[in-house]
Amino acid sequence: MSSDQTLTAVVDVPRPEVARPEPYTFPQAARRSLANGLEVVVYDVPGQYVLSVRVSIPLPLGREPRDKEGVATIMARTLDEGTEHYTSSEFAQLLERRGVALGAGMAEPGLSVDVDVAKGNLSYALDLLRQCLTEPAFHESEVTRHVKQRLAEIEQERSIAAQRGAIEMLTTYFDPTERASRPTAGRKESVRTITRDDVAAFHSAHVSPAGATLVIAGDLDGVDAFTEIEQALGGWVAPDGAEPPSPPVAAAPSPDRVRIVLIDRPGSVQTEFTIACPGPDRSVDGGWAPYPVLGFVLGGSPNARIDAVLREEKGFTYGIRSVFRPRRRGGLFLTSGSVRADSTAEALGLLLDLLDSGRDGFTDLEAREGVDFIAMTAPSRYATADAIADEAAGLAFEGLTTEFTTANLRDMATVDADRLHAAYRWFVDGQWTVVVVGDAAAHADGIRALGRGEVTVITS
Repeated sequence: MSSDQTLTAVVDVPRPEVARPEPYTFPQAARRSLANGLEVVVYDVPGQYVLSVRVSIPLPLGREPRDKEGVATIMARTLDEGTEHYTSSEFAQLLERRGVALGAGMAEPGLSVDVDVAKGNLSYALDLLRQCLTEPAFHESEVTRHVKQRLAEIEQERSIAAQRGAIEMLTTYFDPTERASRPTAGRKESVRTITRDDVAAFHSAHVSPAGATLVIAGDLDGVDAFTEIEQALGGWVAPDGAEPPSPPVAAAPSPDRVRIVLIDRPGSVQTEFTIACPGPDRSVDGGWAPYPVLGFVLGGSPNARIDAVLREEKGFTYGIRSVFRPRRRGGLFLTSGSVRADSTAEALGLLLDLLDSGRDGFTDLEAREGVDFIAMTAPSRYATADAIADEAAGLAFEGLTTEFTTANLRDMATVDADRLHAAYRWFVDGQWTVVVVGDAAAHADGIRALGRGEVTVITS
């Protein structure tokens, strides 16, 4: 056979059909409830020899006293700053001795404590976790240091346009009586009054195993995870008088949220936008699946509607992103990013038009690309033990398990253009809360000329 004939024979071989991948299935979990109310969720992930432990403690920020807002954040930041038996330095040495990474933080739904540790040191790490949760010392010097750091953060947040805009969005969007209208970590007026006794009292009243969830993920071959956790945390009990978990309630929006707030930053070479309207939580009627796709289609990638116009066609921005962000109840549809200062009014008008355009529908191509990206990247998003633990711990705050993740990805395979259109119109009615951070003297008149609503200028 000649070389030409050989080439022809190879070329003529029919290509095999490539089937679409099956939807991702989240790893199966083993579950057990301890007698103290702690829910334990275990994922055996072979080959992941650094184990990830996550503790989710429902603790709504609304439980903070109004004049001490930020106390929950200071508490979280000082949990590992010494215990009844160890100073802050000694405890840090204990963590370093076995390579234990431990941290804690507060968010809208509650307190999160994270531990990552090599498999052979799990018992050691769980004992340190127990001490943080049940025996924190809250040394006065450490609390004072973290209060000072938080006050410095507040000043820094005011100097960064994106953070300043995000904080003002909370103030503008939510009713002022709602805790959600104020920064998670507190304002200057409340933070500077926080004392060591305030932090200790808040911990005693609210940090409890009742309703909490502990997730562990990693290679557990040869490890009896339930026994290890029972031995370490089975004796953790709710303090006398501790408040039980309360059902979540959606935060009410402000009655005058539909307006434009312009925060003056004289001479700014960029203008920051933050735009919001109501969105769903994950329990929404009709399913959560369309909403991540909508965020991707509108502003989730360089090929999305917003970037196609404002970045590729106009050159106004490096990128603007949209996301449906669920809360424990209710949620927000948020769009944020920066543009060249000299494009401010035009860019804002175009951006609002693009967001409004979703009410007119989406194409089949947009739906397919959005679904494929989110569904087909799921295996890589959840490829590590820490990603698995993070997903499970985050869902626990909402009363969900990772069975929701699997079901949602399967439901996403059915999302089409019609379903996207219906989901978008269900929440998005063109009534926007808009926060602009930029030079008011240069842009206020142009923004008012858009006719998009009342414009309020803030100069402080």
